[in-house]
Amino acid sequence: MSNYLTPDVYTEEVSVLPPSVAGVSTAIPAFIGYTEKASKSRTDLSNTAVRITTFLEYKEIFGGAAPSSFSVALDSDDNITSVAVTSPKNTMYYALDMYFKNGGGDCYIISVGSYDDTYEAKNFIDGLNTLSKEDEPTLIVLGDAVNLSSIDYHNVCQQALLQCEDLKDRFCIFDIQHADEDASVFRSGIGSNNLKYGAAYTPFLQTSLNHEYTDIDVLISQEVSSSGVTQFSAVHTGIQISYDGLDSDTPKYRINGGAGDKLEFTISTANLLTISNIPDEGIEASKVLEAWSSFEDKGGFNITIVNDSTLVTQTSGNSGKNLDTSTSNTQSFTLESKRGTTMYSQIVNEINKMRVILPPSSSVAGAYATTDRERGVWKAPANISLNAITGPVRKISAAAQEKLNVEKEGKSVNAIRSFAGKGTLVWGARTLAGNDNEWRYVPVRRLFNMIEESTKNASYFAVFEPNTPATWLKVKAMIESFLYGIWQQGGLVGSTEEQAYFVNVGLGKTMTQQDVLDGKMIVEIGIAAARPAEFIILRFSHKLQEV
Repeated sequence: MSNYLTPDVYTEEVSVLPPSVAGVSTAIPAFIGYTEKASKSRTDLSNTAVRITTFLEYKEIFGGAAPSSFSVALDSDDNITSVAVTSPKNTMYYALDMYFKNGGGDCYIISVGSYDDTYEAKNFIDGLNTLSKEDEPTLIVLGDAVNLSSIDYHNVCQQALLQCEDLKDRFCIFDIQHADEDASVFRSGIGSNNLKYGAAYTPFLQTSLNHEYTDIDVLISQEVSSSGVTQFSAVHTGIQISYDGLDSDTPKYRINGGAGDKLEFTISTANLLTISNIPDEGIEASKVLEAWSSFEDKGGFNITIVNDSTLVTQTSGNSGKNLDTSTSNTQSFTLESKRGTTMYSQIVNEINKMRVILPPSSSVAGAYATTDRERGVWKAPANISLNAITGPVRKISAAAQEKLNVEKEGKSVNAIRSFAGKGTLVWGARTLAGNDNEWRYVPVRRLFNMIEESTKNASYFAVFEPNTPATWLKVKAMIESFLYGIWQQGGLVGSTEEQAYFVNVGLGKTMTQQDVLDGKMIVEIGIAAARPAEFIILRFSHKLQEV
């Protein structure tokens, strides 16, 4: 009590309510992967955990998508015969787009490098080490790592599970690699430790997102009509020599030595290209190309580099169409050269019909966030329709899912399935510990994570408080009030509070006299977590006619 010395009227506020537990956020994912850039206001943000709230903010800080490349085939009449796409390994940009389209909110981004950096497991592990220093993230998403080799990918997944076990406040969402259709490689590679802290999903998803690309990333191959034009192409050590001309031509090339210091090129009337003054030991392809670029009268010939690390050597004789060459009836160019033409518009329209294929983890992370926000962390993030999805790349039947959902070693894998009239649904809610009666289900594990972290944070007020019944009562009342609120919302089962949870603390209950002397205050908490109704069984029988 204060010691008053001056006559006056004083106001004192007396706290009669116990401290309360504030529930921590449950769906704050951390995405680890490669980005176009990692800077903001000239600050380098590489390998740094950056909190964002919108997809626009991601683009401002981390840039755009890694461009896809396309191969377009045309016939001689400019008709498109095929379009093939090569997607980049780095899919972080698209993953964030899908996350926000599926209801995701605040999240963390850890950029482990730019698109030009080496794609390797070490960078992802460095990103996990950075993430370990952050307290708020509760989900780990490694979709950008799925294109690693299976050994490297599974090693990264194991490191993520180990972090979850150490910190006990986060959960992993894993993808099954595209080629691993039955998940057998993943199950053997993931090991058997800390499985309760992760869930895996399959297959990949066909999204409605368009590929990001530039015109120079679209290579077009067109058939050349046989109206008197032929193409000749020959690879010689580090260079490729090609020729465009008439069918009657018989192009040849010869690569000679000489005493001159400068490469020389001559083309005879018989269409013989001669390259002179090549040293005995050979010369770099880049130097040949440099000299060729300044040679003016090329006469239908062209030289390009195949491998600059291979030295261009001399030839012992002439080489032509009929001597160690490959002929081609196609010509190649990029889309950039056709801007403003009808062909350009046709090709762009066909490319826009091709959509991005992604691992499911980012979309599932959005589903987690939506479920937690609308229902609560105790609701299974399943039987949820995914947005911006045209369907899974591979249909999984009920019989096929049996082998994914229940497996002898207990490593359950959740399927994403397409249902008529319902769309594409997340159709599973098991952790990787599928045989564990306590931690089999995703919502149970994540509910415990939330309660453990929330009560831990709220209990800091009692550190260095007197270890007496008054303090014990405050802590017990605080936790019981928190659990009562969860029970009322349907997160705990039981018709009464006593059936749903208990909180014990006190001398002779949870502590001995020695514990008190050692400064330990031990609180025991038990909760009856609500489990999902995974198997609904309807039993029918014939009712006999009554007389």
